Amino acid sequence: MTRLEGKVAIITGGAGGMGASHAKRFIEEGAKVVIADLASSNAEDFTKELGENAMFVAADVTNEASWESLVATTIEKFGKVDILVNNAGISTASIIEETTLESFQKVVLINQVGVFLGMKHVVPHMKENKSGSIINISSISGLRGTKGGVSYGASKFAVTGMTKSVALEVAEFGVRVNSVHPGVIKTKMTDPAFIGEEAAKTIQPFIDKIPVKRMAEPEEVTNLVLYLASDESSYSNGAEFVVDGGSTAQ
Repeated sequence: MTRLEGKVAIITGGAGGMGASHAKRFIEEGAKVVIADLASSNAEDFTKELGENAMFVAADVTNEASWESLVATTIEKFGKVDILVNNAGISTASIIEETTLESFQKVVLINQVGVFLGMKHVVPHMKENKSGSIINISSISGLRGTKGGVSYGASKFAVTGMTKSVALEVAEFGVRVNSVHPGVIKTKMTDPAFIGEEAAKTIQPFIDKIPVKRMAEPEEVTNLVLYLASDESSYSNGAEFVVDGGSTAQ
């Protein structure tokens, strides 16, 4: 399995959840992977488990200087950046009148500004190399409205729009930008043991409405991300790729 042989990838939020799944698979497929995440012993331990083709860089996706350092460190270590997976993100749920400006701005800063900064700082390098694939993890909440999702939906719709705009800017340089739109995924963000029983109850109605009647495993999203990272998707640009068990077909 060498679909990413010789490629170098940066994965934000790569130490857990979907990001960890992407990182593992990328390594298996021959890539060198930079795990960009907040500093923690768990992140460092996970990166060590991946072996010599993985490197951990402590990074704050909302900080421009952090992005500059991340990209420079990646190029210094591995010589280039072929793939960026903008995976880092947070989720909140509250109706409009109960949403504070502070909480709204926090979600937008991580989910939207983080993606903007990532693209801004890898695009010049990719354009120079006339090659690259940027995969922005949006959500089905970036395609349709969700009650209680004003902050999350705002950030994820923004990711969808930014993806299309940047895709048009970089297409002539051999760089592709696409968005992935997962439905409900089995990660810590949906685990009652992590988010609490009450929060989990708010997720269950969404699961009940999924045509396939279950959440997705992280690996099922990874399969799609891998395709977009590989040269197999060479004619896919500025597009939305949905992995939601049929939810948006309703």
